[in-house]
Amino acid sequence: MTPATNPRPEGGEVTLTLDEVAGQSLARGAVGDALLHVERAWTGSGSWATAQDHIRRVVAGPVDAADHAGLYYGAPAVAFLLHAAADRHPRYRAASQTMDEHVLRLTRRRLATAGTRIDRGEPAAFAEYDLFYGLTGIGALLLRHHADSDELAGILRYVVTVATRPRHEDGVELPGWWVAHDPDEILPTPGGHANFGMAHGVAGLLAFLALATRQGRVVDGQYESIAVLTQWFDRWRQDGPDGPWWPQWITREELRTGRPVDPGSGRASWCYGTVGIARAQQLAALATDDVHRQDAAEDALAASLADPQLDRITEPGLCHGVAGVYQTAYRTCLDARGPALARRLPALADRLAWSRGDEDGDQANASGLLTGRAGVDLALETARRSTPPHTGWDACLLIA
Repeated sequence: MTPATNPRPEGGEVTLTLDEVAGQSLARGAVGDALLHVERAWTGSGSWATAQDHIRRVVAGPVDAADHAGLYYGAPAVAFLLHAAADRHPRYRAASQTMDEHVLRLTRRRLATAGTRIDRGEPAAFAEYDLFYGLTGIGALLLRHHADSDELAGILRYVVTVATRPRHEDGVELPGWWVAHDPDEILPTPGGHANFGMAHGVAGLLAFLALATRQGRVVDGQYESIAVLTQWFDRWRQDGPDGPWWPQWITREELRTGRPVDPGSGRASWCYGTVGIARAQQLAALATDDVHRQDAAEDALAASLADPQLDRITEPGLCHGVAGVYQTAYRTCLDARGPALARRLPALADRLAWSRGDEDGDQANASGLLTGRAGVDLALETARRSTPPHTGWDACLLIA
C-alpha cells in the first residue's frame, strides 16, 4: 500500500487508473463495499476472510492523498475503512496509522488553503467544507481517531469561523458557508446559495460541532457557533400540513425576501431533507442541554416519517432513500426523550427491506455506500440486529 503524494510539477505526480480511483471511493466504489463486509464480519453474519479480501482490493494500488481527497475518497476514506477493521484485526493497525499520517498532513494543507481563502474574502465551495470531500468530513474521521490532535482543533476553529464570520458582497451580508457555485449543474442559483443539508450544508456543520462538543472537544467560540447555526434553522423553519420543514438551499433573492420560493418540503431524506436536519438539531440540543429544541427536533423527524412523506421516496439508498432515513431515525431514536420515534421504526424497517427487494438490476448491483447496495445492506444490518453498528460506519453520515 503506497499512498500517493501531492501532484508535483516536476513530474512526481502519481497517475491513477479509473479502477484505482473507483477502488478508493467510499461514495460509489470499493471502500463502501469493503465496509459492509467488515461490519458483517464483526456481527458474525459474514467472514473475516471475505472482509480481508475486499480490503486487499482497496489497498492494492497507490492511495490518493492529494488535496482533493476527503472522507469519501482517497486516504481519508481508506483510513476510515482500516480503522473499522483494526480494532478486531490488529494486522490493520499499522496500516491505519500510516494512512493517518497522510490524513493529518492533508488536513494541515487544507486548513492553510482555507485560511488563505477566508483572508481574501472569497466565497467558500462545497469541496472546502462539506462532509463528502471537505474539512467537515475529515473532521468526522479525526474526531473518532485523533480527537486530541491539533489538526482536529484546527478544523473546529475553521468551522467556528465559517459559522460566525459572515461575508459581505455588494452590500449584502452572506453567511460564511455561502458558495458562489450552483448546488447542481441543472439547478442554477444566480449569485450563489446557502445550503441547508447534511451532505453539503449547514446541517453538516452543526452536527459536526455538536458531536465534537458532546465528546468534550471544544475550542473558543464553539458554543456561539452552535447558537448561530441553530438560529439560522429557526429563522428558515417553515410549518406545513405535514409538519415543519426547511428549504434545501436559499438563493440571493430568497435571502433578500426572507422566504423560500418552494411552496412545500422536498423529500424526507438524510442528505437534504428534514430527516438529516432534525438529527443535526437534536445533536445540537443534546450538546447544549436544550430540551425544548430536542423535543422540537424529534417531533419534526417523527412527522417526516408518516406514510405520505415516506411515499415520496423512490429509492432505497442512504443518500436520498429509505436506508438513510432508517439509519438516521434509528440513531435519533437512541437519544430521544419520548417513545414516538421508536414506535415508527418497525414499519420503517419493513419499508427498507421491501425497497431492497424491489430494486431493479442496475440498482441491485450498484457499488458503494451512498447510492449503492452496500449502504442499503448496512442499514439492514442495523434493522435486523437493533443495535448500533460495531464499526460505527454511520459516523460518515454525521449522525453518530
